[in-house]
Amino acid sequence: MNIKGKVAVVTGAAGGIGRAVALELAKREVGHLALVDKTELVHAFATEVNQASGRQVAMGYTGDVTEETFRSWVYQDLHQKHGIVNICVPAAGITRDSLAVKVEKQTGTIAIYPSKTFRLVTEVNLVAPVYWALEMVAGIADYRRKKGLKRWEPSEGLLGTVIFIGSVSAQGNKGQLSYSATKAGLEGAASTLTAEAIFHGVKCGVIHPGFTDTPMVRALGDDYIQQNIIPQTQLRRLIQPEEIADAICFMISNSAVSGSLWADAGWRPAA
Repeated sequence: MNIKGKVAVVTGAAGGIGRAVALELAKREVGHLALVDKTELVHAFATEVNQASGRQVAMGYTGDVTEETFRSWVYQDLHQKHGIVNICVPAAGITRDSLAVKVEKQTGTIAIYPSKTFRLVTEVNLVAPVYWALEMVAGIADYRRKKGLKRWEPSEGLLGTVIFIGSVSAQGNKGQLSYSATKAGLEGAASTLTAEAIFHGVKCGVIHPGFTDTPMVRALGDDYIQQNIIPQTQLRRLIQPEEIADAICFMISNSAVSGSLWADAGWRPAA
């Protein structure tokens, strides 16, 4: 699918992989770009993207990606101003890492990972991305319905692409019970949505980045990164967000690429 001229939505756009994806899409001449984030910084970033592009391509939207009314409003605003959305990269995500069951050394008590925290991570990392994707598919389905079109035909060219942001942690990673579960869950969501959404001309995939140089990974601390990540990474460095953004755009623009793409820089967990 040609990125040039299309309408795209990127969540978590103010930082990390989301920010890099937004910049890469603008570089590849996307027509209109909705930058979604929980912070007001996204508006300054939209201005930065527009200045770098030399055109008014990006619009900032501030809100909670888990709120249905906010999500619906963003899509309605885009539909009214620019037509159907063709590209969705729901990159917003959080970590709340801790062992699933641990013994408190001082008290000897057993602590179980809080179910409230598990639900929070699931809402942000799994439920929200799926529904941002479904909103796009619904918009395309409605567009086709109004034109009297039924099953999509290959001669039409793809009308939409969803790329979920998975993680190497989808394979399981110590201390990441909730995070790993959500990233593995995106595999099933992507496979199921692809089987359904292709009826409307929408392709869906998931990219599994390795440890990438983002604020989320840097928050682990330099000592942890040097001792537990770099030694298990064949490239012996963190992945750059721009490398993941390039891979995502490859998945969008090459219609033959479906399913999962592992961009892990050769990372393998220690035994």
